[in-house]
Amino acid sequence: MVILEFLKSLIDNFGAAIIVPIIIGIIALIFRVKPQKAFLSALYAGVSLEGISLMVGAFTPIITPLVQNMSVVMKGLTGVNLRVFDVGWQATSLVAFSTSAGMIYLGLGILLQTVLFLIKWTKCFQPSDLWNNYSYMVWGAMVIAVTGNFPLGIACMILCNLYSLLVADMLANRWSNYYQYPNCTIIAMHNIEPGIFAIVLDPVLNLIGMNKIKLNPQSIQEKIGWLGEPMTIGFILGFIIGLLGNINKLGTMQAWGSIFTAAVATAAVMAIFPSITGFFAQAFAPITEGARQFMGDTNDREWFIAVNDAVGYGEPATLTCGLLLMPIMVIIAFFLPGNQTLPVVDLVAIPYMVEGLVAVYNGNMAKVIVTGMIWFSIGLLMCSATAPIFTEVAKDAGYAIPAGAAMITSFNILGKPLVGLVFFAFLSNNPVMIGLAVVIYAVAYIVYRTHVKGIEAHLEKMAMKNAGSPGTEDLAEA
Repeated sequence: MVILEFLKSLIDNFGAAIIVPIIIGIIALIFRVKPQKAFLSALYAGVSLEGISLMVGAFTPIITPLVQNMSVVMKGLTGVNLRVFDVGWQATSLVAFSTSAGMIYLGLGILLQTVLFLIKWTKCFQPSDLWNNYSYMVWGAMVIAVTGNFPLGIACMILCNLYSLLVADMLANRWSNYYQYPNCTIIAMHNIEPGIFAIVLDPVLNLIGMNKIKLNPQSIQEKIGWLGEPMTIGFILGFIIGLLGNINKLGTMQAWGSIFTAAVATAAVMAIFPSITGFFAQAFAPITEGARQFMGDTNDREWFIAVNDAVGYGEPATLTCGLLLMPIMVIIAFFLPGNQTLPVVDLVAIPYMVEGLVAVYNGNMAKVIVTGMIWFSIGLLMCSATAPIFTEVAKDAGYAIPAGAAMITSFNILGKPLVGLVFFAFLSNNPVMIGLAVVIYAVAYIVYRTHVKGIEAHLEKMAMKNAGSPGTEDLAEA
């Protein structure tokens, strides 16, 4: 227990920008990377994460008031009062790490993930993304809060983790190829899960010709020149968001100051983020090379290092789709039957949330936006369904509920339909439902392992059918 308390204290006091680089440095040394290169790898990762944190931290206070005012206008137009307030993934991580179950999973998760990699159950080394384990903790903590069954909550965390590894294994090559980080992939279920829906929906989107829509940052820039520059696109998107957020007070100087501030801030995000995330490439290059040499280039197994999802945040298609979906999801929230959730703080996390979609669709922004609208809408309903339980868990952990909010959630972490179904199976405390969740995982795992090459080849073929993908023009016309 002392070790677990020490680990929790480390996470509480140091944060991702310190913890992740330490892990990366240790991994680099294990792979016999020279100490100076290992130090630089860790430092590059730390600089990248801190840079992203500073950018998002500065961007959030600009966007959040606009979204809140937009919601006031929408409430006036529709008469809909959304009672569940999105407090963001940061607050959710604090709640998760503050629970006793979360504390236990700090140690158990590292042990489980390491063992599964060593016995070749998975090709992804997940402990390098230790920070994101909180997304499993929060689901298990909610099971314990309702059922009072501690082992059941831990079991829920483990099964969610296993599903996460299975999805990550399936999409690892696709993510690595698209984002151009060799032997690296994201693994956090809250941001890779949408990729599964993309795989299912892709044939339908192709039937209506969406694979032939040439909509990606490169094609936009080719068609409209300087207006298609990421910085210019950011300015235009920020201007639109600012306009929607000030729609009821356009006659004031304050409103136009807010609009242009949002426009310039969004342009800055589009321009600066790719440079920040570029440091990640320098962080992981020595590790992947060292790992190849360490394993003797025997090719006896395929492997990927789990990286923080911030690595892909600044990629142009990812960031553009995320920004476009911000106002779209706010509007959908007011018209979606059964929804009680107002997405606010986690709107700036949407670029994280679309990474699985962008990778599967190979940057086809039209598909990403359509799929995102559908999947994240279902996610809003999952947030609404779990909000009462999460609110109680947050209160018990000492989190102060924002004034005016009846309940709270995290659009990013709790708006996950697949994990939510696993959660509800455990919440039922019904052995049949829990057994069904386990059996579905087991069958999916066996199918994937027995057809791994065919599945990965199919995903690459799917990706290459999208118009505008490098070297795929002929395929797109086929």
